[in-house]
Amino acid sequence: MKRTKALAAKIEGRFIGVGTLQLHHGEVTWTVPVECYPKVARALRDEPDFSFEQLIDLSGIDYLNYANRPWEGPRFAVAVHLLSLHYNVRLRLKTFAPDDDWPVVPSLVEVWPSADWYEREAFDMFGILFEGHPDLRRILTDYGFVGHPLRKDFPVTGYVEMRYDPEKGRVIYQPVTIEPRENTPRIVREAHYGKVE
Repeated sequence: MKRTKALAAKIEGRFIGVGTLQLHHGEVTWTVPVECYPKVARALRDEPDFSFEQLIDLSGIDYLNYANRPWEGPRFAVAVHLLSLHYNVRLRLKTFAPDDDWPVVPSLVEVWPSADWYEREAFDMFGILFEGHPDLRRILTDYGFVGHPLRKDFPVTGYVEMRYDPEKGRVIYQPVTIEPRENTPRIVREAHYGKVE
């Protein structure tokens, strides 16, 4: 806990008024404006007071209906998990894409090359574009896939299904043929620690 508080104090002292810091459950989350994102990332890597040598993970976030209520801010965010081996401390760096219809944030591949595949995954799953990425293309879904599966408004069954057509001798796409069904939870009532018949 001392290390995370010391990290928060160093960030507040060095980057006065840039973004917001939160300290929860022994973890530091720093949300920065998108225009400061690459400069802050480079400083976190290069400055000896921080020395975040390693990008552990990068993920897209869809805040549509966050915590079961409508979200008031921008819909899409990117969270980067960083590790300083020198100080043995972690940091979550977060930024929001300003446009919900065309979410774009700067790429961190030039700062941490390990961001490459993570950014491709966030592009594929959430539709977040990373400006300056050297090879931004789908990584998990098929080239002809329509939509972004981890967006909260993407249907659970998807838009199309694919199957092998023996007459055509190839895989074809067709509209989803699964009938939607409503799952009703089974209710078990117990009285006096015994089951009611």
